Formats: sequence, C-alpha cells, structure tokens
Amino acid sequence: MRQAGRSLPEYRAVRAGIGMLEACTTPDLVAEITAQPVRRHGVDAGILFSDIVTPLYVAGVDVEIRTGVGPVFVDPVTDDAALARLVAHGPADLTVITEAARLAAAAIPVPLIGFAGAPFTLAAYAVEGRSSRDHLAARTLMHAEPDLWDRLMTWMADQSGAFLAAQVAGGAQAVQLFDSWAGSLSAADYRRFAAPYSARAISWVRGQVPVVHFGTGTGEILTDMRDVGADVVGVDYRIPLDEASRRLGGRTPVQGNIDPALLAAPWPVLEGHVRDVVARGAAAPAHVVNLGHGVPPSTDPDVLTRLVDLVHTL
Repeated sequence: MRQAGRSLPEYRAVRAGIGMLEACTTPDLVAEITAQPVRRHGVDAGILFSDIVTPLYVAGVDVEIRTGVGPVFVDPVTDDAALARLVAHGPADLTVITEAARLAAAAIPVPLIGFAGAPFTLAAYAVEGRSSRDHLAARTLMHAEPDLWDRLMTWMADQSGAFLAAQVAGGAQAVQLFDSWAGSLSAADYRRFAAPYSARAISWVRGQVPVVHFGTGTGEILTDMRDVGADVVGVDYRIPLDEASRRLGGRTPVQGNIDPALLAAPWPVLEGHVRDVVARGAAAPAHVVNLGHGVPPSTDPDVLTRLVDLVHTL
C-alpha cells in the first residue's frame, strides 16, 4: 500500500516541520516512516519512503514538492538551453539513498521494496514544470523535437536506474517503476517515446531483483509495459485483474488493484470489492494485492489494518 504512512498520526508527528524532500534524504527518518505502516498494519513488505523526484533533488536540480500541487520544477525543460542546464547536473551521489534503504531494511521484519519514477513521468513533470491533466507540452515536445526528447529521456532513465540500483545496494529485495502518466500516451507513442527509456532504467537492476512496472490508465499498453523488462505488471483500478491477465497472455504476475475511493465506503462495500479483486487475481499465475495508486491521506488507519487482515484470510 504505497503512501500508507500519509494516513497515520505517527507519520504526521515525525514529519512536522520537515519538508518532503528533506525527509526523503534523512536516512533515519526514512527508516522510521518506512517501518510505521509495517508495524501498524502487518503488511507483507515495506515500501521505501521516498519520492520520484528524490534522485533529481539529490543531483542538485531545482525541484520542490508543494503541498496540494506535487513536484514543481523551477526551470522547465522547454528548449535546448533548458535541457543543457538540466543535464549539466552530473550523476547524483546516492550514498544517502543506499544508507536510507539499509536502515529501512533493518527496521522491518519483511522484505523492502524500492521504487523510482519512470522516465516519461519524470520528463512530463520537467517539461510541464508541474503536474498536468493531459501533458500537452510533453506530448508536443516528443513529436516536435525528437532529438531533444531523446536526450532528456536518456538522462531521466539513467537517474531512475541509478536510484533503483542505490536502493538495491541498500537491501531492497524488489523494485517498482512508476509511470504514473503513461496512460496519457497512445500505444504507438508509448512504444516509440517511452518504452525504450523505461527499459534502460530497468536495465540497471534487471536480473538482480524482481521488477514491478506500474502506471495509471494503462490498460491498452500492459504488454508493452511488461516487455520493457518487468517481471510483474501493476494494474490500477480501471481494469479488472482477470481482464488484465488475459491481455497479458495469462503468463505474467499482476499487482493490484483495490480502488482507493472505496476505503471510505461502508465496510461491507469495501469487503465485497476486496473479495472480488482477490478472486479475479486468481486468473494470473501470481497476484500481489495492493491499492491502485496509493493511500489517500484521509483514510482511517483502522480500515487499512482490517483490509490487510481480510486479505490474509483469503
């Protein structure tokens, strides 16, 4: 349950007065926040507390996380000059991330999962300057300036790949590549402008640990997301798991896909939904149960604990 900590009072207490990216680069705080939902809910793995722009921040890129907005880039990549300023930042020294992963792995009695943002999602933020509903600027740039787009995406892929590798070096036993905005692309555009760079990022850790590849609204590109080198494909709440497994040929483990919106519904409604998700997941050769796209901060923690208990009985 990614972002499960956001709903916990103990999380809000330790984060008080500390910015998101500062917290993500303070190893002992990362370890504590990673461990909190494991202790509280009894989940089967912990997800390293971090953010997809953390490696860029460590590299010196002028990026911040604004409450209610998300990542904001002070110098959006709109032309060659802006790209030159971005890539002038050399490879980040990710020692602090390896140390954070090491402490987090030692703090929990279950496996640690690392993660990184996929190159397209990071590039979309960098080009738009912040979150966007349709990523028009990024989608225009890839077609209008394909060489610039290639240089941007190659740089982003290596930042993501190095970030994953640093977490594995610290003890992460699996990793997940998040392509939150891949669903905004047509299948053809995904294959041409995104997939090769996700493959490059995954290549940094492929064969070392299992890799999960997740995006939202990606029902039409599930096989493409698998074929970049993923062992498991994450599915959001928009597509039933049995249908996702069928599209994947019935041979790929799936992850998903409890709808976060139902966490606030009456328990019988949520229970019925969870049972349906687990039943549909049986169509795949293996199924990792989780939320479609993170835990809303307003979620009642007791509901999450009850949900975990229910899944364990199933």
